[in-house]
Amino acid sequence: MGSFSLFIAALGLIRMPDVYNRVQTGTKASTLGAIMSFIGIGLVAVDHWDETNWVGRVIVLIVFILLTNPVSSHVLMRAAYAMKIPLSKVTSVDKLKEDIEHKVLEEPIDE
Repeated sequence: MGSFSLFIAALGLIRMPDVYNRVQTGTKASTLGAIMSFIGIGLVAVDHWDETNWVGRVIVLIVFILLTNPVSSHVLMRAAYAMKIPLSKVTSVDKLKEDIEHKVLEEPIDE
């Protein structure tokens, strides 16, 4: 299941029209794929329960991925938006632009 999800993420990176959709697709599918792969590794290690603490290691890895993947993708998308990388022509909604216009968020600073 993890390999299939990672394969779907790779296809999404190729098929999506702009950087924002690519980052979103890659993050969601790769997070799920990595978690499923770690669970699979943990299930394979059930026979070696006495030798290693695989449950703790798998949980730490899953929590790390759940915390870092969404944050890093958010930072990448905000950086792309600050660099004024255009949206795809098929994208019809720009919620970040709407929030900036309504003063909900500040415009990202290009440094």
